[in-house]
Amino acid sequence: MSKEANTRLADLFGLTGWSKGELARLVNRQAAAMGHPQLATDTSRVRRWIETGESPREPVPKVLAALFTERLGRVVTIEDLGFDRHRRAGKKQTGDGLPWPPERTAAVLTEFTGMDLMLNRRGLVGAGAALTAGSALSSAMYDWLHTDPALVADAPVINDPLHAEPAAYDRYEAAPVGSQEIEALERSVEVFRAWDAARGGGLQRKAVVGQLNEVGGMLAYHHQDHLQRRLWGVAANLAVLAGWMSHDVGLEPTAQKYFVIAAHAAREGGDRPRAGEALSRAARQMVHIGRPDDALDLMKLAKSGSGEQALPRTRAMLQTIEAWAQASMGRGQAMRRTLGEAEDLFSSDKGDVPPPSWMQMFDEADLHGMQALAYRTLAEHDPSAAAQAQMHAKHALELRVTGRDRSKIFDYISLASACFLGNDPEQADRYARMALLTIGSTSSHRTWDRLREMYRLTARYADYTTIQDLRTELEAVMPPLPKNRGSRQI
Repeated sequence: MSKEANTRLADLFGLTGWSKGELARLVNRQAAAMGHPQLATDTSRVRRWIETGESPREPVPKVLAALFTERLGRVVTIEDLGFDRHRRAGKKQTGDGLPWPPERTAAVLTEFTGMDLMLNRRGLVGAGAALTAGSALSSAMYDWLHTDPALVADAPVINDPLHAEPAAYDRYEAAPVGSQEIEALERSVEVFRAWDAARGGGLQRKAVVGQLNEVGGMLAYHHQDHLQRRLWGVAANLAVLAGWMSHDVGLEPTAQKYFVIAAHAAREGGDRPRAGEALSRAARQMVHIGRPDDALDLMKLAKSGSGEQALPRTRAMLQTIEAWAQASMGRGQAMRRTLGEAEDLFSSDKGDVPPPSWMQMFDEADLHGMQALAYRTLAEHDPSAAAQAQMHAKHALELRVTGRDRSKIFDYISLASACFLGNDPEQADRYARMALLTIGSTSSHRTWDRLREMYRLTARYADYTTIQDLRTELEAVMPPLPKNRGSRQI
């Protein structure tokens, strides 16, 4: 017993509106439903959990996580409740329990995806939490990410090479897998990634989360090193996709958790560039929701943590995200310098080393697309940047390949917005209508967020007949902004 209050549990308990006696009764009822009818929790025990930091025995932490998840409508893990009995002695943890020890990653992954799937099944939203600040994430993870990733050295000593963590038993019938099964999983990642690029994250998010949950069960076994590393790679790729799809449909705290899980999985698989790219997704998320300062904190970690193995194209992609954050803050000179570095890095990539699968989506069209977005964002502060935004958006559209429908919509919205900011409403109307032709076929909330920002720019031209018609059409097709999502700075 620590004799220190469990502040995490206390904070979440305060959000539920339960009394201590009510929580005790709910624990007993839920435990019985989960096959533990012998459990007998009372009010005094709940008080000790909260006020003295007493850690309950299994299965109570899992029962509590399930109860809080259902009550709050978002994923609540055992760690979120302040129960982490697997901490290494002498290891200081900061910032939402980050980073967690290597032996915990598979358990955290499996638990979080299991709770997420439960929310899906019950139709709950999962958006009631706040995002951790970029500075808190980066300071907590800096030392951990910069140490040499070594799966075998970091892992606990296991005599049985086919050892499973008990945390996974109730969610997945864990069994050893071979190279053919892993190849099939790797192919499934490509299918999910292509679907996301074409149609957005809403329609396949649950399938990706379910696949990731099963991979977490597989990782409960310690396979031979070369297979284990490939499994961690699959887990990292799926976690990034789950995070990106969650972000795409507005589940921001859930998305951030998946990006952090992806960084852990990538590092444990020995792929520091992948870990850095996962954190760069969290940075893009921060810019999208209007927190560019947090994005810059995360980008420092993403870039330095990627290590020397990062290819020039990967580093170019990271630079474009940093540039977008700088543009959001009106730092035009810094943005232009950063984009120049991105262009140089992209050009220096000779292609003699095949890019990893997760970088194949970042091509020349994406480079121009991100430059268009950065210049369009800067044009809010400096209208002279609008011309550069239009040029890059047009180049991106010329280079887009089949299957990148969502990116094309973004390009058209960037182009139309830049035309409005550049005082060319006639061309803006044309490109806005081209975006509208296909936007209804995606499940991406981010496209609607960007469209709302473009709609805001139409106000100064509201006395133009064509723009009046465009505004009416936009008002008719744009879905209402969900109550849990505030305005965006894009």
